[in-house]
Amino acid sequence: MVDLHAFNASYGDSRNISSGEFPHRVAVGLGSNLGDSYAILEAALKQLAVQPDISLQAQSPTYQTVAVGPPQPNYLNLCALFATRLTPDRFLQVLLQTETQFGRVRRERWGPRLLDLDLLLFDDLILKKPNLQIPHPRLRERAFVLVPLSDIAPDWVEPVSQLSIRDLVRQLDCAGVLPLQIG
Repeated sequence: MVDLHAFNASYGDSRNISSGEFPHRVAVGLGSNLGDSYAILEAALKQLAVQPDISLQAQSPTYQTVAVGPPQPNYLNLCALFATRLTPDRFLQVLLQTETQFGRVRRERWGPRLLDLDLLLFDDLILKKPNLQIPHPRLRERAFVLVPLSDIAPDWVEPVSQLSIRDLVRQLDCAGVLPLQIG
């Protein structure tokens, strides 16, 4: 398990898509509703950003959202954009390994969790495999993902609907997605 207080690596760098070094653009949703969710999300971002084949490009503000599923604490959610040279399958493996390092145990669908990392978009790819669907199959119906994603990638076109993230947000009730007030 990752020690949240010991993790001080700097993150975010100048490696990017335009350089050709990291040719793929990836959107990831991050969520947590157990433990110190804010610290967990920040530490998870740092851990992903220091991977040699991944470069953090942008991070949305953090939002508080009502949990979906059984009664449980509210979630903190944010989205991040990465540049990578990894394949979609390998990127997913990095996300799953990161969840495991943070103590994620998959017990119940839509249950509470220390860390949830969802691969939302990978370039303009449409992919359907048993273990991986891109775009994320419920992306278009989740305000708690689309609102933070629209903060950092409003013009990214979701390839199935051919609508921008901004336009997808306009189709949803976003009343339960509130900016996190710190302090």
